Amino acid sequence: MKTQFAWKEEFNIGVDVIDKEHKKLFKIINKLFAFKEDEETRQWACREGIKFFKGHAVNHFSDEEAYMDSIQYEGAEQHKRLHEGFRENTLPALEQELEQSGYASDAIEHFLGVCAGWLIGHTLTEDVAITGKMKKQTNLLPEEDIAAMKKVIIQLLFDMFQLESHLVSDTYNAEKFGNGIYYRLIYGTKNNEKKQEVILVFEEKLLINTVGKIMGIKTNKLDNMLVHAARYTARQFVKRVMEQFPKDQVYELKAENLLSFEQFQKVFAKDKPQISLLFNTGDGYFAYCNIAPHLLENSIGTPIEAENAMDEVKEYLKERETSNTNPRVLVVDDSMTVRHHMGQLLCEDYDITLAESSLAAIRNITLNKPDLILLDYEMPVCDGRQTLEMIRSDEALADIPVIFLTGKNDPESVKKVMSLKPAGYLLKHLEPADIKKNIDDFFQKKKGTAL
Repeated sequence: MKTQFAWKEEFNIGVDVIDKEHKKLFKIINKLFAFKEDEETRQWACREGIKFFKGHAVNHFSDEEAYMDSIQYEGAEQHKRLHEGFRENTLPALEQELEQSGYASDAIEHFLGVCAGWLIGHTLTEDVAITGKMKKQTNLLPEEDIAAMKKVIIQLLFDMFQLESHLVSDTYNAEKFGNGIYYRLIYGTKNNEKKQEVILVFEEKLLINTVGKIMGIKTNKLDNMLVHAARYTARQFVKRVMEQFPKDQVYELKAENLLSFEQFQKVFAKDKPQISLLFNTGDGYFAYCNIAPHLLENSIGTPIEAENAMDEVKEYLKERETSNTNPRVLVVDDSMTVRHHMGQLLCEDYDITLAESSLAAIRNITLNKPDLILLDYEMPVCDGRQTLEMIRSDEALADIPVIFLTGKNDPESVKKVMSLKPAGYLLKHLEPADIKKNIDDFFQKKKGTAL
């Protein structure tokens, strides 16, 4: 896979000494991308290239700090601490990992992913802030926080990635949308008196179309380097959002996790976020969830440290690849008992989502288009026929196969929905094994048709 950073005009912040150094750092990263592909010279070339990158980064920090002092930038001290953290902690840890591994491919990808993510995030957030193009909102009342945060995130998504986003829901409830990446950041004050956590949910294609596009990645699949880059870009995104809402004490990043969807749901169910926003960016869905003021008592997910970052990302991608292979089935029924039984019956072989009403069904379908809908015919308020009419009226959803779940074999009901072309009917009183066989046969037939 050939990876190349693509420099864009919007990366220029209008300060000559900073813009020139940014371009140099982009070029150095691109050379390192090329070096890692050459087996014969990789170790020597990467060692020398990394020294060159570090030297330029340190010089860049010095020039940037001098410029901040010259304009009396109010955020200079905080900005300098970020430089110090990257220079004194992040880079040395990555260099040590490279040396200990003998410049192994995974270690090089980890180094490049982290540096790429830092460069993207730092250029598009911290450095832009120096120019005053990202301004803090002031005099926010508590009841205005959610609306204000929505505006901040939409503006930041545009500033960083030129995405025209809009809010889908300010009460996002942990619904699944597409193939998601669930990234949890845990913050605390120095004395750990106050704690909070932020969970970012990215639709996979959003990362590919933003961070991946900047890195010049051509594939439509996540890899180790892209996830590492996304982590560091996301850290700076969250930091920039948090800075818009200053508190009495400064929060520092204490830990981070990559979560599975199931782990994410557990976090969500245990401590409902105070802020839970879902956005459609046009390139994929994005959710921002903020849980405060304390951490969950039971840790979920493996903490990512310098020593285990490579293994954790590889294992996370491996598990996602395995879990994403099952067909997605949405079960829609107003009976909790039926939903539970159907979920238990099918969960081993299928990715199951449950919905208790037509409204919940439409919301789930929009967020995470299923491969099959099992739809209760006799629901109150909006029954199965009306729900199927809504699905068929939307061009983007019209081709989803729907099998009706019904308690009776009613010829009149069947006749009413023939024009909507359901994929079939299942009687609820069938033996569980027969229901399962019908679903299996449906997908087996669908698979055969596709071949």
